[in-house]
Amino acid sequence: MRASRLIKPLVFVAAMGPLAYLSLGAWQGRLGANPIETITRSTGLWTLRFMLITLAVTPLRRLTGWNGVVSLRRMLGLFAFFYGSLHLLTYVWLDQFFDWAAIVKDVAKRPFITAGFSAYVLLVPLAITSTAGMIRRLGGRTWRRLHRLAYVTAALGVVHYWWLVKADIRPPRNYAIVLGVLLFARVYVFARSRRQA
Repeated sequence: MRASRLIKPLVFVAAMGPLAYLSLGAWQGRLGANPIETITRSTGLWTLRFMLITLAVTPLRRLTGWNGVVSLRRMLGLFAFFYGSLHLLTYVWLDQFFDWAAIVKDVAKRPFITAGFSAYVLLVPLAITSTAGMIRRLGGRTWRRLHRLAYVTAALGVVHYWWLVKADIRPPRNYAIVLGVLLFARVYVFARSRRQA
């Protein structure tokens, strides 16, 4: 019981680690020749990682029988939104200096930005409806249907990353494989539950 009470604070501290690392690196001037690009890439990658980790919660529970992991899902999903917000803010503020006309043109002209912006837009309702109160208001079935958008968001995140890289597609390909495995697990569990019904 004590271990289960400790796990949430430990996961929270660990999830803040990437931000702490970036903040320390910025303060010490260790973010390389282009610190804005370093911050943008890092926050984007952690957004995608937290999305995939969040999607892995249910398969992990089914494989291990560890029901307590479900209590971490909301926090992990909100950290995906948190790092996604930092990723977007870095682009809007540090990269584009709130030049809204240039931003709109950039989103329309560059497909990888369009995909990334679409992913963030879909993250917003997921974050807003993550509370217990919103689950009660929407109803469990509607809430579950809405939160299937998490898979679409993760897929758009992978596409955003894939279209961003110019040469080495191995990193985004690896994320795509992880997402594919998670999608397969979801479809498999759904099909098995339908057969047993």
